[in-house]
Amino acid sequence: MDNWLPTLVTATPSEGYDLAVKLARIAVKKTQPDAAERERMRPDYAGDADSLIAVSQVVATNFATIAAANDYWRAGT
Repeated sequence: MDNWLPTLVTATPSEGYDLAVKLARIAVKKTQPDAAERERMRPDYAGDADSLIAVSQVVATNFATIAAANDYWRAGT
């Protein structure tokens, strides 16, 4: 997992969004590397609206970063 993110450049906004989600997932894995512990905690946040909104905010921030790195997909080209 040393070079799992060679670039933020993506061909489309959809690919950029998928990358934003992946960034969020990787952040959780790096923060809590124990898979069993992540699974144990999942029911606590899976039904919690505030937790789900927080995840959406993280993805949105990641997506904004990726969009900027892609010059907002080459300004419409």
